[in-house]
Amino acid sequence: MKKTLVEAKDRSVILLHACAHNPTGVDPTLDQWKEIADIMRQKNHFPFFDCAYQGFASGDLMKDNAAVRYFVEQGFELVIAQSFAKNFGLYGERAGCFHFVTSPAPDATATTTRVASQLAILQRSEISNPPLYGARIVSTVLNDSQIFAEWEDNLRTMSGRIIDMRKALRSKLEELGTPGTWNHITEQIGMFSFTGLTEAQVIKLREEAHVYMTKNGRISMAGLNVNNIDYFVKVVDKVVREVQ
Repeated sequence: MKKTLVEAKDRSVILLHACAHNPTGVDPTLDQWKEIADIMRQKNHFPFFDCAYQGFASGDLMKDNAAVRYFVEQGFELVIAQSFAKNFGLYGERAGCFHFVTSPAPDATATTTRVASQLAILQRSEISNPPLYGARIVSTVLNDSQIFAEWEDNLRTMSGRIIDMRKALRSKLEELGTPGTWNHITEQIGMFSFTGLTEAQVIKLREEAHVYMTKNGRISMAGLNVNNIDYFVKVVDKVVREVQ
């Protein structure tokens, strides 16, 4: 990743996932984020953060947003596309927020005015009137301390369940002695995981066991639960042994 950033043209716009990277489930550590920030400053790159799973990675809103806050603290000018579809369960409402953080400068007010006018033009041409119902739900939760605390607790419950499923999946595969290494299941984070299954193995799972995932072996960890994980492990173990 660092090599790609270094080789990219100066002043490139770089899309970054704030947390719970989709599809890999592999996030940089905070120290690695600092290295990324250093390179982007040297190259004058522009950070564009996609924040779609805040709270669904670790269960901690602040921890999941640490990379964004670090870049802001370092004085970067950046944008953030924040989705509430997942962490509020508002998929059908497409609720979110777009943030533009201007760099510290004497004429910051003038910059903000210019940016706001451009965003207004884009909003009018691309969206016109955004859906309000989901946005009002989010606004109600974020502006009521008691409901906000309940929402945080819900996020910890959901992220904790996904983490538990990761642990269970890895331990059950290792108990069966399924060929290969499975430590990546618990080392990854968030809703998605690259299992390491090949396309041929995925197709066999689909045709024979009616287990469905993308051809590159990516699964949604949220789809696993205590009622289906044993079946999933059994058929994965079988297909790994039979298909190379």
